[in-house]
Parts: sequence; structure tokens; C-alpha cells
Amino acid sequence: MAKLKIRKGDHVLLLAGKDKGKGGEVLKVMPAENRALVQGVNMIKRHQRQTQQQSGGIISREAPVHISNLALEDPKDGKPTRVGFKILKDGRKVRFARRSGEVIDA
Repeated sequence: MAKLKIRKGDHVLLLAGKDKGKGGEVLKVMPAENRALVQGVNMIKRHQRQTQQQSGGIISREAPVHISNLALEDPKDGKPTRVGFKILKDGRKVRFARRSGEVIDA
């Protein structure tokens, strides 16, 4: 299981697939499967049986997307960027956008 460079809460863009070019916030990351759930991207229809807790019908929800099809959104200009790591002067290890050099998590 590799360490992923995309985390929950990041804004990402889709690089491939039917929703190519769309973006959204990462809701959940599944490192074991190398997949992530992105809000409003890769929507699927699910036929839901009625239960006591929820009503039945056809519901739309997100399906997981492979990590290789996602790129982090550059905080400066909103374009896709790769992720790098650097150690700041105070000793913290942070992620930064390789496109602009902007630190992602402060």
C-alpha cells in the first residue's frame, strides 16, 4: 500500500474518463484500492430498495475514481499540478504544488 499524495479535502481535477476536466473536493480516499471518491464526479445511478430508514427509487451517487486519473488543483491558477514535498525552515514537512511552488497545507 503506497502513500498517496492526494488527501481528503483536497480540490482535484479529473484527467481521464467521461468526466474529464471536471473538478471537485475529495470526500474519501481508499489507499488499499488506490481510489478516491470525488464530490460530483463519476456519478452512477443506483436502484435503491425501500427500507424502514430510507425511501426507494433511483438515487445518484459518486463512484470511486482511480488515483492516477486525478491531479491536484493548483491553489494559484486552478490548473492541474503535480505534488512535491519539502521541509520548511521550522522543520515541518509540507506538500507543495510543483506548478507554482505554492504550499498546499499550511
